[in-house]
Amino acid sequence: MLLRAEGDAVICIGQPAHAWLSGQLARAWGNERFGSVEPREEVCLGAEQHDVGMAAADRVPALNPETGLPRSFVEWPLAEKLALWRAAPDLLLPQSRYAALLTSLHGHALYAREDPATRDPAIEPFLAGEEARQAGLLAALRADEATAAWASDALVARNQRLLWTWDSLSLALCLAWPPHTLRAVPAVGATIDVEVLPAGERRVALDPWPFAAAELRVRTEGRRLTGRFATEEELRAAWAAAPWVTVELGLEPG
Repeated sequence: MLLRAEGDAVICIGQPAHAWLSGQLARAWGNERFGSVEPREEVCLGAEQHDVGMAAADRVPALNPETGLPRSFVEWPLAEKLALWRAAPDLLLPQSRYAALLTSLHGHALYAREDPATRDPAIEPFLAGEEARQAGLLAALRADEATAAWASDALVARNQRLLWTWDSLSLALCLAWPPHTLRAVPAVGATIDVEVLPAGERRVALDPWPFAAAELRVRTEGRRLTGRFATEEELRAAWAAAPWVTVELGLEPG
């Protein structure tokens, strides 16, 4: 769950709702400078569903007693987060091997970037398990003539980095991060940094511009929660009454 502060309230955006926004960005992505998305449907599905493992956990939020607010994803215990990332590729596998592969790669990348000398020992078996899963999925994709061309090391690495980019941009939009820099974004023949700059109320500007359209509007949904809570019971009562809201966001060239 993401918590977007607005006045005296927070808008609680579920992880799958944030991923839905990532999928909208993926479907709009691409131009002469940034290239296209291939295989388009599988990659966009992976972007849209990469947080599917967290759907059940976001239905009823847990209380963070230190803040009096729902616990955000970064505040969950490591063991819970790793369990959710292990589950996500299995949930996507009945839809698409490629989308399941990208989801596994994304979860792996989140924890592989930590310093091996200092990261929690529980991360090591998670990384090893995802690497074994990825090897199996890649072998199956490469053995299938319908998908073999999409399973090259170079294209898979590009698509993993695209998913990372859309995820980061979606987080920046949901949490009002700008100014923010998207690092090493895949482009034609290179990777480049993209600056995300504030451009007005619920609007950002991107430089350089990575989308096909001249401007873009995206949206997601959350629940507006007002107040702070001392107990899980108080939070759940307020959650049951919290209204749904649509968060619309605009993107334009920098």
